[in-house]
Amino acid sequence: MTALSIVVGRLLRRRIPLEGQRRLRRRGSSRGDEPGRRRMVRAAGGALAVLVAAGAFLTGCGAFGEKGGGKEAWVPVFHEASVHDPSIVRDENGMFYVFGSHLAAAKSPDLMRWELIASGVSDGNPLIPNVREELRETLEWAESDTLWAADVIRLPDGKYYMYYNACRGDSPRSAMGVAVADSIEGPYRDIGIILKSGMWGEPSEDGTVYDARVHPNVVDPHVFFDKDGKLWMVYGSYSGGIFILEMDETTGKPLPGQGYGKKLVGGNHSRIEGPYMLYSPDTEYYYLFLSFGGLDSFGGYNIRVARSKHPDGPFVDAEGVDMAEVKADPAKPLFDDASIEPFGVKLMGNHRWRDPHGAFREFGYVSPGHNSAWYDEETGRYYLIFHSRFPYSGERHEIRVHQMVFNEQGWPVVVPFRYGGERPEDADPERIAGDYELVNHGKDISAEVKESVPIRLEADGTISGSVSGRWTAGDGGKIRLTLSGEDYDGVWLRAWDPEAEAFTETFSALSGKGIALWGARRPEPPRDE
Repeated sequence: MTALSIVVGRLLRRRIPLEGQRRLRRRGSSRGDEPGRRRMVRAAGGALAVLVAAGAFLTGCGAFGEKGGGKEAWVPVFHEASVHDPSIVRDENGMFYVFGSHLAAAKSPDLMRWELIASGVSDGNPLIPNVREELRETLEWAESDTLWAADVIRLPDGKYYMYYNACRGDSPRSAMGVAVADSIEGPYRDIGIILKSGMWGEPSEDGTVYDARVHPNVVDPHVFFDKDGKLWMVYGSYSGGIFILEMDETTGKPLPGQGYGKKLVGGNHSRIEGPYMLYSPDTEYYYLFLSFGGLDSFGGYNIRVARSKHPDGPFVDAEGVDMAEVKADPAKPLFDDASIEPFGVKLMGNHRWRDPHGAFREFGYVSPGHNSAWYDEETGRYYLIFHSRFPYSGERHEIRVHQMVFNEQGWPVVVPFRYGGERPEDADPERIAGDYELVNHGKDISAEVKESVPIRLEADGTISGSVSGRWTAGDGGKIRLTLSGEDYDGVWLRAWDPEAEAFTETFSALSGKGIALWGARRPEPPRDE
């Protein structure tokens, strides 16, 4: 470790006396604001960022450094931005961008340091500078003054195509269109509306009278190429469900004669939305990511996934259920979640990590959802990109990125902590054994924030504490936990605990019923020197 690294480490540990840290944490917790520790990081951010950047420059490291001597020798650097419903795309220069609702966008060189570049449906937004006039027809049809979740893709002509949409909100009266730009940051020029919905009592896109129980709400698009180079668009929210259309890569619009396309999931106003498609060359499956529940802090938003060998389905969950049959019970009240919550593989929902050391380092997510996903062809790694709210923080939200790894059954498991440069590595049972906090995400859709509980992975392969069972570790970081006769297969790896500000042991695993378990060893707080 260089002298500069030691200085940076000491600054991280000693930027404020320990008793002062405790006072700040208590105030942060009681106000329902972000944790006091994070405010201290930001308060010290300027000087610290300079030192970290200098260290990276001097040691030849990137934003999160490099490994050496078997130990992590870097401190991840995070810059936060708020983009609701972030849909990811990478430009020709390697910069990551996310585009979302309200004409917001941000960029990052490394999936950790985000910079907001646009926000707000008002003239002067650099993405569409005259947006009120440019998209006047869309806003008038949707009876809206804002835009919902956008998606951007680069087509073979080298131009960037933005799929925008607007919705009235209290009904599925929506319009979706496409705009094009030479540069990913705009300006985008409208080339027309491609779909409409919510035309009560009138013929819809497929020629039949619009019925919100069976026809889609034309929002939340994701346009993608399949493994054979064919262009598709998956879209939809609530109402009649999630649909897919074949697209024309030369015009950026749907091929004619499809109406709304083919239904993949949902119906009868079930609360399923935000579809995103990812193909894995490792498993040769298409993974359809979805958000179940309501997006606000009390809506129980959670991320689920189903898979298929074909981009247009059928998509099934871990128990083999055809997701096209998953819909709300029409005999139940509107937006009945009980009908749909048993289905789909639930990757994450509301949770809060307890601090077993009493150092006020609790944190977690509330209503994480409307994700996108990314496969890095160069490294072979997978990432989940989403927005999340936070415990005791109301509707405040930020972008979050987590790494994903596929388990033995070919399902993605999500690393419990945000991406901080971690890399999967071989599991050493002697290193894994110890005290952990465990989060069981369950299959429910509710506002409950699931608190972690203490467990211990014993060196002899047993599990004790709040739950009991057995665990084994395999090659390539694989791990299996058996609880109450149910096997959970996943991965073990070291990841960055953002509140403890240290790398630590974590695991993530899924059961055959599509229930996710997360585990993390919360490091002890550093002693005041």
